[in-house]
Amino acid sequence: MQAQRIESLDDPRVAHYRNVKDARLRDEAGIFLAEGRLGVRRLLGNERFETLSVFVTEASLNALADVLEPLGSQIPVYVADQAVMNQIVGFSMHRGCVAAGARGRALELDELLAGEVGTPGLVVVMDEVANPENVGSVFRNALAFGATGVLLTRGCADPLYRKALRVSMGACLKLPFARLPAWPEALVCLHSRGFRVVALTTDPASREVADFAEGPEVPARLCLVVGSEEDGISADIVGTADAMLHIPMVDGIDSLNVATASGIALHRIAAVGPHRVTARE
Repeated sequence: MQAQRIESLDDPRVAHYRNVKDARLRDEAGIFLAEGRLGVRRLLGNERFETLSVFVTEASLNALADVLEPLGSQIPVYVADQAVMNQIVGFSMHRGCVAAGARGRALELDELLAGEVGTPGLVVVMDEVANPENVGSVFRNALAFGATGVLLTRGCADPLYRKALRVSMGACLKLPFARLPAWPEALVCLHSRGFRVVALTTDPASREVADFAEGPEVPARLCLVVGSEEDGISADIVGTADAMLHIPMVDGIDSLNVATASGIALHRIAAVGPHRVTARE
């Protein structure tokens, strides 16, 4: 690896990083940015997303030497003084280490749901979750508890938006995701692939998550739907889901943050039954 010195953000080689705050330009260029040393490591080791370049300080260059040196001349590595890196918007988050990745082709729904009916699969659906930090947190939970993919309705925030990527600790890069068609077409597709759809609600008249997770009828292919920050699950899903589940809470609390709720529900589901996750050694 031969790192290329950058003296100013006006250098055209780092134009992607100069426009770091402009989501429209990133979308038009077909790129996204991964921040921090962990985010860059996960991008470099990713099979789905191509790394276009890496932009670091000397300190981050040394810290990432084990993954950058094997690249040779395949991927440009740019290095700049701390003062230059400080000019990138969001320095307090990227800490002198950013990489540009190519968005590439969007994953098709059929690809994500691939597999024979009856084979194990746990998919999380986010319904109109607009906050990118919540999207990132749900991805992190999904990866931690053994989900095989994430589906998003059209109103969800972009998983490759840098806030979502950062909060997910790179889980958005590691876990396959795809956009869903409108309901009930989406439900038909999920059912055709053998998935049973359960959705989280605040309605205490619904079934408790723990009761469902510990029951004998948990299917091998399960789709867990979590709703938006303000409105929860949309009416279309409420009326067609195979089961509605809730997390018991004390009186006076109407709901949990969607990331917290998804973590609790996934933990319950991953503790027993066909989706059980074993502890790390």
